[in-house]
Amino acid sequence: MSTDSLKYRGLNDRLFSLFTYVLLALVFLAVVYPLYFVVIASVSDSTLVANGEVIFFPKGVSLFGYEQIFQDSRIWTGYKNTIVYTLVGTAVNLLFTIPAAYVLSRLEFRARRPLMFFFIFTMFFNGGLIPTYLLMQDLNLVNTMWVFVFNPLTINVFNLIITRTFFENNIPNEMYEAASMDGCSHFKFFFSIVLPLSKAVISVIGLYYLVYHWNDFFNALIYIRSSDKQPLQMILRDILISNQVFNEGSGSTGGGYAQRYADQIKYGVIIVSTLPVLIIYPFLQKYFEKGVLIGSVKG
Repeated sequence: MSTDSLKYRGLNDRLFSLFTYVLLALVFLAVVYPLYFVVIASVSDSTLVANGEVIFFPKGVSLFGYEQIFQDSRIWTGYKNTIVYTLVGTAVNLLFTIPAAYVLSRLEFRARRPLMFFFIFTMFFNGGLIPTYLLMQDLNLVNTMWVFVFNPLTINVFNLIITRTFFENNIPNEMYEAASMDGCSHFKFFFSIVLPLSKAVISVIGLYYLVYHWNDFFNALIYIRSSDKQPLQMILRDILISNQVFNEGSGSTGGGYAQRYADQIKYGVIIVSTLPVLIIYPFLQKYFEKGVLIGSVKG
């Protein structure tokens, strides 16, 4: 190969790398900037935000929106309820999903294909809202914390498939055969060998379940009536609606003042509801990166 060809190939590689870096930088900005804008808008004068004067740095800095949010005692009740619902719900989800996925991954379990069909069937068809509500009512789960824990999504079929695929690809049958020769039962094999080797998939589906419970708004809207059992998302919704009503009802006299602080509260509500999950994610990132490759073709 001639020297000119090597130089041409080297130039093409450098141009391709430059194009890739620029494209990734643009994608990164497209993902990060909206979140950054919400942060700076939550502490900026909303009039300046509405006029497009706040782009990269906050202007007219004020923490009034956050003061109004955290002065509401319902916020702390909602945080407590949501944390309890999220931790208990995620633990129950993992308690059911991981053993079920392990059983469905075992080739010697002959009923695994028919059972998997019924699981997958629920991804396309369900009973509907009214039958589900009547079921929750018959189980005495309406207006209790347990409606967030024991519901049709206690086992998410998508997470079940991910976990089953991980067990099939990463826990070879020969490993169980070797363990069984030393007298290891399925239970001991599952707890002593499978679980320690499955930290990646447990972290990934645990994060999926955690985010689902943290953002669970629909179940609270349908099944919860008591204000002391409302999760954070419902309380933030009520705060947002009350400020919008205040803004609309202020008329021409105080409309500018109301708009200024109502918008600050709106952006502050977004930050308050998403910040805990954003804080947790970096600690699970390394497992998440491994988990997204579950089921990929391996050479």
